[in-house]
Amino acid sequence: MKFITLGPPGSNHEYVMRNYLAFHGITGKSTIGLAVDFEAGAQAILRGEGDFLLQCAVHPATMATVAKYLEGLFVVDTFIAPSQDLAVIRRRGVAKPTTLAVMRPTLDYIDAARWENIEYVDTVAEVTAGLVSGRFDAGLGFVSAAEAHPESLEIEAFIGTVDDAWIVYGREQVSNGKLLAWRESPAAALYHARD
Repeated sequence: MKFITLGPPGSNHEYVMRNYLAFHGITGKSTIGLAVDFEAGAQAILRGEGDFLLQCAVHPATMATVAKYLEGLFVVDTFIAPSQDLAVIRRRGVAKPTTLAVMRPTLDYIDAARWENIEYVDTVAEVTAGLVSGRFDAGLGFVSAAEAHPESLEIEAFIGTVDDAWIVYGREQVSNGKLLAWRESPAAALYHARD
């Protein structure tokens, strides 16, 4: 079974994909393919080069994925998962960086008014790689990079993990025109606790 999600290696999509496969106990019988974008990922699923596609529900391409592939690519699962820990990270030796590299959907996690310039980057993994390589002086990236490179990177503001909604697509429709929900979900327990 092949699952496809957004790359590059080390992306939050890959991180969540690995956790999802482990949750279902199918890590040993699954492979992960990383796509350059969701258009390429969806096309690979439709061509039979993969079985399932994972996408964060708040990713800017989600609306297009759902709408464009209404025929042939179906939502088969949804779930909530935490991201990798995030932080505003800066390069050591840069006293007061003025430009922040950030993936647009993560900008609201911080007070952007502090920055003179915002440079938008496609993925948090790209921001993180740019911090490590020295391309960016500051960025909203993965805490693990600062931990792995303490000689060159430091955490300026810890954000932590963010719970996101995730969508899994496949070629077979599972809803059959009916609502699919989990009656014993943690949310259902909250609803019934208010009775």
